[in-house]
Amino acid sequence: MNFFQETPADAQRRAGLRRMRFVATGLLVLAAIVYVLTLRLDHDGVWGFVNTAAEAGMVGALADWFAVTALFRHPLGIPVPHTALVKKRKDELGRSLQEFVSENFLTEEIARERLAAARVAERLGRWLGEPANRQRVLGEVAVGGTRGLERISDEDVHDFLAQLLLPRLSREPVSPILGALLEGVVADGNHRGLVDLGIDEVHRWLRDNPDLFAAVVGEKAPWWSPEWLDDRVIAWTYEQALSWLAEMRADNAHPARVALDDLLRRLADDLQHDPDVMASAESLKERLLAHPQVPTSAVAVWQSLRSSLLGAMADRDSYFWTRGDQLLVDLGGHLTSDRGWQERLETHLSEVVAFFVNTYGDELAGVISVTVARWDADEASERIELFVGRDLQFIRINGTVVGALAGVVIHSVSVLIS
Repeated sequence: MNFFQETPADAQRRAGLRRMRFVATGLLVLAAIVYVLTLRLDHDGVWGFVNTAAEAGMVGALADWFAVTALFRHPLGIPVPHTALVKKRKDELGRSLQEFVSENFLTEEIARERLAAARVAERLGRWLGEPANRQRVLGEVAVGGTRGLERISDEDVHDFLAQLLLPRLSREPVSPILGALLEGVVADGNHRGLVDLGIDEVHRWLRDNPDLFAAVVGEKAPWWSPEWLDDRVIAWTYEQALSWLAEMRADNAHPARVALDDLLRRLADDLQHDPDVMASAESLKERLLAHPQVPTSAVAVWQSLRSSLLGAMADRDSYFWTRGDQLLVDLGGHLTSDRGWQERLETHLSEVVAFFVNTYGDELAGVISVTVARWDADEASERIELFVGRDLQFIRINGTVVGALAGVVIHSVSVLIS
């Protein structure tokens, strides 16, 4: 099986390899020609230096040719021991490379160091500062969200609720959880916004519907009371109700608010500790969850939510896009200039990277040896030579030049000694 795919860059590498082979071989041929031409000349003079340099250059060129060739194949096709090393030791080279990468690259210290040097948070902040990049992020979120929502069928939601979620909720006691949640809400005062909203809505309704209020209260008036008296009592009651609601809305310490807080605190405590209240809450929960209309109603809510989300993600003028863009602007600003945000993000990323390196580093490095083991030996040798062979030809060139220089030095020493 062919595990390597030819790329446009391979043609350039192959041409470069041929060119450097030609240069290296040309130097060897040149040295051989010079050696032959100067072999019968007078070696007592300058031709002796030339001939010796050419001879030593040939030796160096041949030795380095043998060394370079022996990495990838048998020189001249002769199976000399310790040649064609890449083919013979391919699997061992893969394991050695795996060990090298695992020990020198996939370590927690190096991963943390490189992540810190990359300044990911600051660069991400600057990247988010560009409107086109923010739109790209939102576009990817919209595409992914749309595909995900479209793949979730109503039947899947119904089955999830009816077969998994609702039965699990039915078995789990919820009163302690509700009690603890309500206790925390009241302690933090988070319920006051909802109370304010309720008071405002009731006050607005009374203000806008005096006739309806009068009709409702008038129905409770005794038959024997005069009509004029009923009207005055109803008008007084209406004004008192409006005034009472206005006072509650303006005063957070209003007795009615305090009484409501006390009621909620007692309810929170009873939900956690009173057996009767806890049993009543669980009974109410079970009756509610057992109602056959609950999954259907939940699916209807899901359908509405999904339609709203799909519409928002499809409309670039929707709140999803405008608010999402603003959130990304704020995030980019914090990551660019706020050192605290940068440190928090980089700390989290560092922990994630360290976890993956420590947990899966050996497995990731193992991909190297597994992949190398699957390579065809001949094809792998050719591919490796294609990538590094051009540079290896410089060894042959240097061997020719250094050999020639060594020959000159040796001949000079011989002349001096003789």
